[in-house]
Amino acid sequence: MHDTESDTFVYQTWPEKFVDMLSEIGVESEAKEIATVDVEQGDYYSRYFSQTPRMVTNKGCLEVKNSNIDVIQIIQKG
Repeated sequence: MHDTESDTFVYQTWPEKFVDMLSEIGVESEAKEIATVDVEQGDYYSRYFSQTPRMVTNKGCLEVKNSNIDVIQIIQKG
């Protein structure tokens, strides 16, 4: 590392990264813990269509404040 670079790395979850990105454009939001929001409880995709992935990973949710959008769920498909 160079002398000007910090030796400390701050670990952030995906919701925390998105909260930081949204705050840069003036959107107020809050990261939620995984599996604490009702949206995370069901299937993410229909199993009736062949092109929908079966493996979906829940990365967490964030709550948007002062908006018509209540919760944003971050998922990874593959």
